[in-house]
Amino acid sequence: MSDVESSSFQPASGLEITPPVRKRPKPGERRVQILQALATMLEQPGAERVTTASLAAHLEVSEAALYRHFASKAQMFEGLIDFIEQTVFLLINQIANREGDAAGPRQAGKVVAMLMQFAEKNPGMTRVMVGDALVFENERLQQRMNQFFDKIESSLKQSLRSAAEVSGSATPTVDTQVQASVLTAFLVGRLQRFARSGFKRLPSEHLEASLALML
Repeated sequence: MSDVESSSFQPASGLEITPPVRKRPKPGERRVQILQALATMLEQPGAERVTTASLAAHLEVSEAALYRHFASKAQMFEGLIDFIEQTVFLLINQIANREGDAAGPRQAGKVVAMLMQFAEKNPGMTRVMVGDALVFENERLQQRMNQFFDKIESSLKQSLRSAAEVSGSATPTVDTQVQASVLTAFLVGRLQRFARSGFKRLPSEHLEASLALML
């Protein structure tokens, strides 16, 4: 309690002080606050397991208040996964549109770099992406993240295919599949190292040199 709150100030006789009215969150605003709080808590070292009780305490609300907006904790994680998917694939589309006909290693490199930057700016989300935060949660959440990286690999494959064809590769499909697989494995490995180092080892470390070896 602050000094102001603990003081025993009394209004003059006959006057009443109207307590401040607490603003009610706008529709959907509380859901966003809950998801932001969950992501923030996942940024703390050793916070792979966040309970609804600890989340409610962080927000200074009851657990029942959380369940008015989400039917389960799994739904909260699905909200974070929705944000990850929508943001990342929007950015991938923007990269593809900017590059136009220049699709190839450069575009694939930009996609990988973008994901590294996204992870660095959203460390709590990184724990969701690599599955550390989902170990004790519903299995469908991990399946969604597996599908997420499958889509990333497909996007990289699409970027690289035209370059393989232009280079005269006899097996462009196989070549791009292998290259996209290696890039995805590299990406996942860097994100895992970032999360498991307590966010000390940045995924973008020596990124240009690393990509030059693979592209």
